[in-house]
Amino acid sequence: MIVEETNVTEENIVVEENIVVEEKLYNVLGIMFEVTKKRYYFEIVDNETYKKGDKVIVDTVRGKELGVVYGGPMMLSERVLVLPLKPVLKKADSDEIKRYEELKVESSNANAVCKERIIHHKLPMKLVGTEFTFDRTKLIFYFTAEGRIDFRDLVKDLANTFKLRIELRQIGVRDEARILGNIGICGKELCCRTFINKFDSVSIKMARDQGLVINPAKISGVCGRLLCCINYEYYQYEEALRLYPAVNQHVKTVDGDAKVISISPLNGYIYADVEGKGIMKIKIEDIKFNKKEAKKLKNELTDVELEHKVLEKE
Repeated sequence: MIVEETNVTEENIVVEENIVVEEKLYNVLGIMFEVTKKRYYFEIVDNETYKKGDKVIVDTVRGKELGVVYGGPMMLSERVLVLPLKPVLKKADSDEIKRYEELKVESSNANAVCKERIIHHKLPMKLVGTEFTFDRTKLIFYFTAEGRIDFRDLVKDLANTFKLRIELRQIGVRDEARILGNIGICGKELCCRTFINKFDSVSIKMARDQGLVINPAKISGVCGRLLCCINYEYYQYEEALRLYPAVNQHVKTVDGDAKVISISPLNGYIYADVEGKGIMKIKIEDIKFNKKEAKKLKNELTDVELEHKVLEKE
């Protein structure tokens, strides 16, 4: 084997320093689809002026659809977009809006028919929403159910009734809440209906770490799952808790040995039951504890928390 030697000198080494790669910006509109309340960005490819509330025709994976502008126009970096972007084709004219309204009426009628056929076939499923594609080549039914459902006979029945392609799409309870809409325990319209597009995971541990009482009535939404807003501030708590012991952990304080009762990580102190002195408020810098033990205890769930893990399901 012959090995060629290459002389590496300072002259033939190119060092690229301080190279600034310009990010491509896209002029986009935020478009919401009325039935599912899903939101996507579409690229503006014409010189039309768009504003919030406009009905527009956009190109989607299932053909042309009518959506409503909820945000924009705005210039966004490719970092925050899912590429390639589909285009906004044009503003919807009066005929297209009229056609869309007629499809909504037809969808409502189809919804009633489907509910009757579900009862006829004795299927354990709940119909949530119905929509036609804008070109009226497909009729989509959204439903919830526990587990998988054999709805082949129902599809055949509906296809014979409507003479169209039929799609039955199973969705989760969170998507159901987004479609149906409601008021949250905060008194405002549901976050999933107003701005959340993708549901992030929420766990019982997140609620526990923020000092929330593990009571389904307090920490679950109208969908019966953990509140999405538990996720909003969790990162700050997660970072702060790295410096703290676990609840029920034994620690050493300036006043003696103690057992941690509760933690206030954003305020810099804990409440601990100090031997011979009772419950005291103690600053975190006045505490010594085993960090490995704390990490282990923080990942353990109590019997009550394990009982309510069902709330974590999507």
